[in-house]
Amino acid sequence: MRFVTIRDLRSRSAQILKDLGNADAVITSGGTPVALLTAVTPESLDLMLRAQRQARAVLAMVELQTRSASQGADRMNDQQVLSEIAAARRERPITE
Repeated sequence: MRFVTIRDLRSRSAQILKDLGNADAVITSGGTPVALLTAVTPESLDLMLRAQRQARAVLAMVELQTRSASQGADRMNDQQVLSEIAAARRERPITE
């Protein structure tokens, strides 16, 4: 995986895109990853976008599961879960 600074991307974008080929590049700012640059073709664009959305959804689910486990919610029984849902519904404002 290639790492490219924002400064390099700004000044050498044409060369970076040419060198990208079928690989990916991590765009960095101040040494911190901020974006992923992935080569696509007109034919692969829709598939790549769907794959990226699916990957984001999986990451979000993993983060939720990790947070839940760290708070002990993974050890709740069914009745406790139902009680939490009922409490959240009571606190939610009714909108019509």
